[in-house]
Amino acid sequence: MTPAEALKRHREVCDQLYEIALEENRFLQQHRRPTEAALLERKREALGRLEEALAAVRTAATGGGRDPEARAVLDKARSRILQVLQLDKENEQLLLRFSLSGGPATPSPPNAALLQRIYSRHP
Repeated sequence: MTPAEALKRHREVCDQLYEIALEENRFLQQHRRPTEAALLERKREALGRLEEALAAVRTAATGGGRDPEARAVLDKARSRILQVLQLDKENEQLLLRFSLSGGPATPSPPNAALLQRIYSRHP
């Protein structure tokens, strides 16, 4: 794999991670609860692809990044990673807020046997 191909693949994976983080953010803001397992699995898979892409970039890196085109792709990937990190931080804060608030309070129906015992004590 050439350095340009490796960088392009790395940028694509960064874009995929950004889209997943954006989807997670929208879900958290709309539903005010943690996301489904399917989205988390997609996120894990994308992170695995990121590791592979980073390894490919490391093995294909030659010339110290003097190529202006490669430098531009790398800068765009770095920018995208910063966006992903910022969104992920916001998502963590939303998750923390929703877990501390306990979500919408829905009272559970009282146990019929317990109610019967309480009422039988008081004539």
